[in-house]
Amino acid sequence: MSGNNGGPWGGGGGNRGGGNRGSGGGNRGDQPQIPEIDEIVKKGQEQLRVLMGGGGRGGAGGGGIGGPGFSKRGVLIGMVALAVMWLVVSLYRVEENERSVELLFGEYYRIGQPGLRLAPWPLISHEIVPTTSERTTEVGTGRTAIDTGLMLTRDEAVVDIEFQLVWNVADPARFLFNLADPRETVRAASESAMRDIIARTELSPILNRDRGAIAADLEQGVQEVLDSYDSGINVIRVNFDKADPPEQVISAFRDVQTARQERDRLEREADAYANRVLAQARGQAAQLQEEAEAYRAEVVNNAEGEAARFVSVYSEYINAPEVTRKRMYLETMEIVLGDMNLTILDNVTATGDGSSGSGVLPFLPLDQLTRQRGPN
Repeated sequence: MSGNNGGPWGGGGGNRGGGNRGSGGGNRGDQPQIPEIDEIVKKGQEQLRVLMGGGGRGGAGGGGIGGPGFSKRGVLIGMVALAVMWLVVSLYRVEENERSVELLFGEYYRIGQPGLRLAPWPLISHEIVPTTSERTTEVGTGRTAIDTGLMLTRDEAVVDIEFQLVWNVADPARFLFNLADPRETVRAASESAMRDIIARTELSPILNRDRGAIAADLEQGVQEVLDSYDSGINVIRVNFDKADPPEQVISAFRDVQTARQERDRLEREADAYANRVLAQARGQAAQLQEEAEAYRAEVVNNAEGEAARFVSVYSEYINAPEVTRKRMYLETMEIVLGDMNLTILDNVTATGDGSSGSGVLPFLPLDQLTRQRGPN
């Protein structure tokens, strides 16, 4: 049986068991030897003391079973280490282009400004959000199956739109708590607003002259949508990169554009002809109207003059009837006989048979007298 002294705990147990055999414990020498419990505990204390900065066996502070296991120096070092670890976990830095959102027991507490900040762990946690840095959301690039950029215009044409929305974070707290997926929210709001604008606009202005106006309307529309979500996002600008017909119908679209340009040219020519004819008609109408006004003024003035003349003659007639009557007679005869070629003979008495009273027919050179007097 002496060959089994090693046992499962290893050799060396025979020496400690010899004294017991001498005192009548010979039967125990035949059993496996187990290490002493006190020895195991002491070894563990020594190892822990060394790790904590204490001395070895027999050093200061070393005691037996049940004695103090740590020195004052070890406890102090442990407390300092824990304090340093707590500071490392609690201190953080916020850059100039960032803001931090501090949470007290998981709920919003305050916004952290740039600089070195202290958030006592585990009471306060924090999230750092870049605020001034610009973020870009692209729509219509075709990188995904649903992001094709094909939109329908008001005149039922299809246009391929590609643009970029540049934005940043204005309110970090709202940005973190009110949006589950900020980038997807911005993309969906941008695409929805652009489709609404395109649906209210015809194709030609989109391709030619109204890109700036569309970009301004899009920026305003997306900002209104994001504000309604209380998202804390600020839209900076819109980059309108492309607005073209789809590649599948580009040739047909060019033919349509050519036909529309020809139609516009003919319409302009027709408008020019209509304007020219209308201007001439308006000029003639104005001329006729002026002539009518002049004729009316002439007739009215003549009538007023005749009436004034009649009134004046009547006034004179009342004052001198005989003189006025003779004057009127003479003026009337002057008017009646003034244009006639007459020759008046005085002191000539004709008989009933056509001969003169004296029996002599005077001879007058009427043709010469007429030439001398002239046509009047």
